[in-house]
Amino acid sequence: MKNRLQALSLLDRAMTAMTDAELEALVASLPEDHVVAIDKLAGAQDGFDDPAGRTVGLRAAVARGRMSGTLEQIATVLTDPCLADFITLLGENSDNPSEDDLQAVLPEQITKHGIATVRLTLAASIAGEAAASVMLTRVLKHDEVVALPPAPEPAAPTVLSREADEETKARRKAAKERKQAEARARREQAAKARNRV
Repeated sequence: MKNRLQALSLLDRAMTAMTDAELEALVASLPEDHVVAIDKLAGAQDGFDDPAGRTVGLRAAVARGRMSGTLEQIATVLTDPCLADFITLLGENSDNPSEDDLQAVLPEQITKHGIATVRLTLAASIAGEAAASVMLTRVLKHDEVVALPPAPEPAAPTVLSREADEETKARRKAAKERKQAEARARREQAAKARNRV
């Protein structure tokens, strides 16, 4: 389970590190059937009218689909052509390449597909439990060229102050006094009604 969560974390980081322009360029380079699949995964059964809308839809689907498998499905479709080129270039070593094998083909892949797509492809292979996952993880974490940028620091938690400003205190006091006066009036009215009976 821990390895699975780490793999999904790398995939999420690779997707987050990809700029909107890089994502739009990647989708534009895909075959038409891949774009149709991407649009459906992003929630648009009839497709998107513009690249920016598709990007928003994809990012929302990725955020919602981290644990449901949608993130992996989107990454698989996005990286299919790049992965096919890796398989061709690696040849007989494609099932379980060494780091040297990978390093030999990375420059050509980066030139053809761009660094963001290469990172996403490696991360998708790790999430897909490739035989070379350990080596690919090391490359994505430590390689001088391909390493993912550091994960963003989590935002500091917002601490709500228990102290209220003077205006808030005055409003609260007025509301409390009003409620007390209304309660007193109800008690007095109830007492008068009892005395009449």
